[in-house]
Amino acid sequence: MYRGSGQPLYDTSLRELLPDPPPWRRFTGGPVVPPPPPDDEEAERRLGKPSGRLPASDQLRREADMVNAALLLRRPLLVTGRPGTGKSSLAYRISRELRLGRVLRWHITSRTTLRSGLYGYDAIGRVQDSAALRAAADGAPAGAGGPAPGDDQLPGIGDYVQLGPLGTALLPYETPRVLLVDELDKCDQDLANDLLSVFEEGQYPIPELLRARRRHPRVTVLTDDPEGTAEVVGGVVRCRAFPVVVITSNGEREFPPAFLRRCLRLHMPDPDHTQLADMVTAHLTEGAVTRAGDGGDLIERFLQRSQERGGLAVDQLLNSVYLATSGRFPADEGALAELVDALWHRLDGAGAESRPG
Repeated sequence: MYRGSGQPLYDTSLRELLPDPPPWRRFTGGPVVPPPPPDDEEAERRLGKPSGRLPASDQLRREADMVNAALLLRRPLLVTGRPGTGKSSLAYRISRELRLGRVLRWHITSRTTLRSGLYGYDAIGRVQDSAALRAAADGAPAGAGGPAPGDDQLPGIGDYVQLGPLGTALLPYETPRVLLVDELDKCDQDLANDLLSVFEEGQYPIPELLRARRRHPRVTVLTDDPEGTAEVVGGVVRCRAFPVVVITSNGEREFPPAFLRRCLRLHMPDPDHTQLADMVTAHLTEGAVTRAGDGGDLIERFLQRSQERGGLAVDQLLNSVYLATSGRFPADEGALAELVDALWHRLDGAGAESRPG
């Protein structure tokens, strides 16, 4: 299914390729939601243009194997590694190659809660709209006729409910959505445990809709997609195809054993010379590596400096190659070299002034 080539599937779809899930990971939510919108512009911004080359290293083959295992088992994929090694990009590579549409991104902070990822309810907005409606009725001319406005004249309750990235990913799609849970190690210690039941059950309730389900058994709510909506039946969202969940971690904390048991783990090492050259070519042009330095000398210098400074990020290399190939520093190559060196600052808080020599 997933090959890691970056080339989208041709003449087939993941729905045709993906076998039935294990009996303990089968979900039957409904009604089926239309497929998500494509987001080719965002994928190209993050990944560059697809090369169509098959994985050439053992690491890329292991990466493809782990992604396929997560797809088959319907389990989240926990991706660890140093910052800047392309952990988040994996979600976009999966989505582009398997044609799964827009990636849902849930960025985690120390204040993130499970509910913020599932849905939000604008209770204040609903109260304000109700008050404004009653105020308008009180100011109407006497004898204007018509019933006094009430809550039944407000917009539907679904207009005040918006699903978050996690909540949208668990809608009953025919093919999985890709959900990126970015930097989970920055979360409060309880969030990983809170995610367990959602990942196991593949569903979650919306209490505000549960309370109204007798009057409104089917409610259309907003989703995390631009202009997106979906129908919720009985106040509970139930998935149909378990999403492709890519969870990234910089290794800043340990997760509970129960959480780790439900995830497949993939470690992303630092990219080698060949991978860096492919990334530069994808984002810039075929000859960018050569023009940036004699035979890829800039990449070699980057790898050496990365080792000296405890690890640099790929985007630091891309920024330096772009400057070196921009043609804006023809007169003084020494100034360009100093500027490039300043871009390769440490990621642990030390600045460019700490460079050797």
